[in-house]
Amino acid sequence: MERVSFVIDDAVASIIRAPLVTPFRIATGQHDELENVFFRLRTSDGICGYGEAAVATHITGETVAATLTNLQAAAAALKGRKIDVPEEVCREFSPTFAGNHAGLAAFEMALLDLASRVKGIPFYKLFTPVASKEPLLAFNTDITIVIGSLDEARAAARQYAEQGFKAFKIKIGKDEELDLNRVLAVREIAPDSELILDANMGFNTSRMLAFLEQLDRKGVRPVLLEQPVPKHDWDALAAITAALAGSGTLVCADESVGSLADARRAIDSNAVSAINIKFMKSGILESAEIARLASSLGIPLMLGAMMESALAITASAHFAAGLGCFDFMDIDTTFFIKGELAHSPYLDDSGRFDLHNAGVGIGVELHFE
Repeated sequence: MERVSFVIDDAVASIIRAPLVTPFRIATGQHDELENVFFRLRTSDGICGYGEAAVATHITGETVAATLTNLQAAAAALKGRKIDVPEEVCREFSPTFAGNHAGLAAFEMALLDLASRVKGIPFYKLFTPVASKEPLLAFNTDITIVIGSLDEARAAARQYAEQGFKAFKIKIGKDEELDLNRVLAVREIAPDSELILDANMGFNTSRMLAFLEQLDRKGVRPVLLEQPVPKHDWDALAAITAALAGSGTLVCADESVGSLADARRAIDSNAVSAINIKFMKSGILESAEIARLASSLGIPLMLGAMMESALAITASAHFAAGLGCFDFMDIDTTFFIKGELAHSPYLDDSGRFDLHNAGVGIGVELHFE
């Protein structure tokens, strides 16, 4: 990252809440509201940069309280500091967020947002495209069908199909018979759509393969299966990946890969055939390293999110646009949030992001103290 010079005049971390359209239910738990920690940096001449920590305790074990404490400590340490190379400052502070990658993501996001605003460039221009790729400035996200009743799945699929979504990510892993019927219902309502299944660690090897076999007999084959088994069960992941080789269904690690070291292990052991990258698992800079490693080895990539507002979701869209190497986009959580925090300036109702005319920074402003 090239040098840019500015002084941090003020830094503040604060909890912001927002209601959800519907509870966001997965196999391991649910969000009933958005309760995230936001981070704002301001220069001596009034330019602001913003970051967001989306805490998913039921997935990562992190807490809102600890994240707030970590970001408040970082805020105190940054006040009055001159920044020349933001990336170096991100790496300097990274150890202070050990075990709190959502906090690290907020820190990096705010500092990089600020740097891009000072430079007068869109956030995506901070990220050099991976080898042989070009920036991808327009693309579509999938939409998630959360765990719930069959009627809820039908209603959601119908609504989102009418809005123009072409890819559906269906949460499974609580009730296999119900899950099977929910997947079939989505296929019936959106017959030409791309289907992704996300088990959030809810199966074992035999049950997962049996579930997929039942779907196959109905003529339904997902393009991607995400985290079918517990995150530390590498043998089970490898067994499912081997069983599905050549089937047209990729096996994607999510919870299993939270770091560059995890990514290397997943790739070296042939445990999966795709990887889901999220800022809140790995921070932003390490996420870029994971993306470059996987891309260099031809491993397909998904870009995902926790329960993130328009700020972090739009930052992720910039990240995807800049690197240009993601095969699956799963950055749809703004569609589950009510109010201003749901509005990304580059996202339409059909799930299409378009950053061709992106302004400086991430492009999302927040007001909090």
